[in-house]
Amino acid sequence: MEEATVGIREFKARLSRYLRRVKAGETVLITERGKPVGRVVPVQPGAEERTRTLTHLGMLAWDGHHLQALTPPARLRRHPTVADLLLEDRR
Repeated sequence: MEEATVGIREFKARLSRYLRRVKAGETVLITERGKPVGRVVPVQPGAEERTRTLTHLGMLAWDGHHLQALTPPARLRRHPTVADLLLEDRR
């Protein structure tokens, strides 16, 4: 991935040009008096979009449904200490 370096004044003056470059996949490093102050990077697709793409390419099988959250099988009434766990394990 390429990275263009541009001063803040140049960036402000030609914002549309640099945004087109970002849309094309390039990263733009913004500097002020030669020191980096920011970076504009292309947006990465979300997990669902990547999953749909992989499914479409035949690299993944997914029915589109989300998994339900699992509930813990048991809950402790209090948090046991390490000593309690050691004693229980030795019994």
